[in-house]
Amino acid sequence: MTAAAFFDLDRTLLIGASGPVISEAMRAEGVIGPNSVPGEKLLFGLFDAIGETLPTMLITRQGARAAKGWSVEAVRKVGEAVAEPLAERVLPYARQAIDQHQAEGRPVVLATTTPYDLVKPLADELGLDGVVATRYGIDATNRDDLTYDGSVDGEFVWGRGKLKAVRAWGRAHQIDLSESWAYSDSVFDSPLLGAVGNPVAVNPDPRLLIVATAQRWPIVHFDVPPGVPKLLGIEPQRVLHVLARPELFPFARFDIEGVENIPKDGGAIMVGNHRSYFDVSALGMVLAQAGRPARFLGKKEVFDAPLVGQVARALGGIRVDRGTGSDRPLDDAADALAAGELVALMPQGTIPRGRAFFDPELKGRWGAVRLARTAGVPLVPVGLWGTEKVWPRSARVPNVLNVTDPPPIRIRVGAPFHAADGDIDQATAEMMERINALLPPEAHVRREPTPEELAAALPPGHGGDAANESERRPGSD
Repeated sequence: MTAAAFFDLDRTLLIGASGPVISEAMRAEGVIGPNSVPGEKLLFGLFDAIGETLPTMLITRQGARAAKGWSVEAVRKVGEAVAEPLAERVLPYARQAIDQHQAEGRPVVLATTTPYDLVKPLADELGLDGVVATRYGIDATNRDDLTYDGSVDGEFVWGRGKLKAVRAWGRAHQIDLSESWAYSDSVFDSPLLGAVGNPVAVNPDPRLLIVATAQRWPIVHFDVPPGVPKLLGIEPQRVLHVLARPELFPFARFDIEGVENIPKDGGAIMVGNHRSYFDVSALGMVLAQAGRPARFLGKKEVFDAPLVGQVARALGGIRVDRGTGSDRPLDDAADALAAGELVALMPQGTIPRGRAFFDPELKGRWGAVRLARTAGVPLVPVGLWGTEKVWPRSARVPNVLNVTDPPPIRIRVGAPFHAADGDIDQATAEMMERINALLPPEAHVRREPTPEELAAALPPGHGGDAANESERRPGSD
């Protein structure tokens, strides 16, 4: 026997209900009348907000009776018509979960209350391996014009009925439920979730959230990366965007231009120079203006730090352990890009130390170029200047008390571009040149820093020779 993965449809694979798309297509096909059912939009909105309720499911249970006399062929045409638009609404990380299960040899099955004839074409469109759905009884009296007879053929696939239907499918296909996965948003799917070895609560309704927390079931949201929580449907980074306002940062004066260069949607990689621990906050200000979250690649020390690491993970950060040489961070970033997300990283790998901090030539590592080539997405250069005045390398915390004469923070976002083909080191150098071009004129002047400036460009307690720091490989600490 083998394992399988069973996915619910509405509010699990999809961001909300499939009902509005299906209803519109049924009207277009003439299956139902042209006018909306009174209260229909309200019911769909309620479902999107809180999920299934007993009243709505009692109405759904009567669907078979309402379908009595409908043409089976017409309903199947509706299923074919909605397959593509519904597939476009499948959440990005749901697609990745499906792909992962199939790559590991597990059949993926759509398990939904929605009638079989309406969702089978969608399952085919998604390349799924099976469908467990409510089947309406068919009146075969007139074989040239099949109609529904008002009954349910087999289980009404909801609650314990869904578990029975899944078990029957599993027996027929030699599936071991104790080794299988099930994904759902609804507390009414608790019987199925409790019967499999790997239950996953997806965008859980309030009651399932309580059950999943008590049972220690994983809780995920397929519209954000794994590990990113949501509160009232909002991820933490979106909440921070509300707080990323210049007036809430009186210890810095922001001068930002080029936000319009950040793509409105789709995957892209923001690449910036690294001058301070405050750079992430500065980029957060830019992202807030753009209205898009980004997944930051950061060194493992950040993720291993108490509290700070938890915050970094909740924001969708990607942990990089440079000492291992693992491709896992790039793979995680590629998954985010494939899901249409922004990824942000500093190609220098770390803040340059000592005299290297004042070098007009920016030196970067080639991870961003490799990632952009692999994912087929553009790079968006960002030039940061002045962030070290808020939080110098030598300080353990930022200076938030300087509100009488706050330092200027200059941020310029350049036009997106695709990494050049050919030699990866050359392409990386070209990327760094684009970032450098966004810096102010003084950034391009080679000069001898003062002893005080050199000290500020070294980590706290650093006892090494600042003169040798320019020889360090980018990101080697």
